[in-house]
Amino acid sequence: MKPIGLYIHIPFCSGKCPYCDFYSVKTNESVYDEYTEQLINKIRSLRGKYRTDTVYFGGGTPSLLGTERLCRLLDAACESFGKAEEVTVEVNPESAPALDFSKLAAHGLNRVSMGLQSSDDRELALLGRRHTAEQAAYAVGLIKKGGISNISLDLMLGIGEQTQSSLEKSIDFCAELEAAHISAYILKIEEGTLYYRRKDTLPLPDEDSVCDLYELAVKRLEERGYRQYEISNFAKPGFESRHNLKYWRCEEYLGLGAAAHSFIGGRRFYCTRSLEDFYRDVTADDGEGGGKDEYIALALRLTEGLVFDRYEKRFGEPVPQSVINSAQQLLPTKLIRITDEGISLTVKGFLCSNAVISSLL
Repeated sequence: MKPIGLYIHIPFCSGKCPYCDFYSVKTNESVYDEYTEQLINKIRSLRGKYRTDTVYFGGGTPSLLGTERLCRLLDAACESFGKAEEVTVEVNPESAPALDFSKLAAHGLNRVSMGLQSSDDRELALLGRRHTAEQAAYAVGLIKKGGISNISLDLMLGIGEQTQSSLEKSIDFCAELEAAHISAYILKIEEGTLYYRRKDTLPLPDEDSVCDLYELAVKRLEERGYRQYEISNFAKPGFESRHNLKYWRCEEYLGLGAAAHSFIGGRRFYCTRSLEDFYRDVTADDGEGGGKDEYIALALRLTEGLVFDRYEKRFGEPVPQSVINSAQQLLPTKLIRITDEGISLTVKGFLCSNAVISSLL
């Protein structure tokens, strides 16, 4: 049985960040209990059907469940699907101190992803974050003290009041905390968020400035020893997110919880953004997945790009000549590279990846 990834969505937050479009609700301890029980029952009902080598608790803010509930979920996943090699829980700096990381590590947790976003307290306030840089540093210390050294920190690019200098300081802040992995996402204004309603008045940098910030981030992170392996993800050697690589390589994963998505047996399906629908096991079909075009598009998000041998092994035929011809036509733009091994995007190509990938397909 080939191992798959397991994603568990914890849709609870103490408050909604103004830029966030992920499904989350503000609720109480009794709902945490009920949701945990429902997840455990679902996991146990699938015992032996899958084997997982990565587990990822995302949200929302999974750390709000607390140590005991998370340990029960970790145990249920291990008992039903086997011991995973990479087990990640997302935390926020203000909620992390409530967790016992030593106990969580004893139950299989070995990676923590923290939503830092910036080390500049003014930028954090404009983002609506409920922590300071000092609290983030304290939380990282607690995680390390609990025996977990594989820590990923999120940064956000193109946010209000951000400058090249403040971004460099945020990157250096992460490096000095010895983060093993850093995600650097460009802020995207999503419909339905508070930021979307205020988009015309937000003090955000213009498009050219955002591009400059992205290129600076790539350069500075490389100088600090972080290798870029995906458009927005950088890691010390050997610390790439194995779970997220499954998404970009079109490998199978099972999503459990409200709003969780799955890709199993060539089909994509998901639970709607509703606790009640999750409790009633209601899922929606999202069509076929893992086809040739989708595979190419996702592969080109990675710095390794579209590897010819890997594509041929998966589909039993070489990469279409039309794709190679289109890539060759783009060479003068310096947005793309072509080698004997495959096709990949440059840093500038990543900045307009949707357009580049569309032109190839």
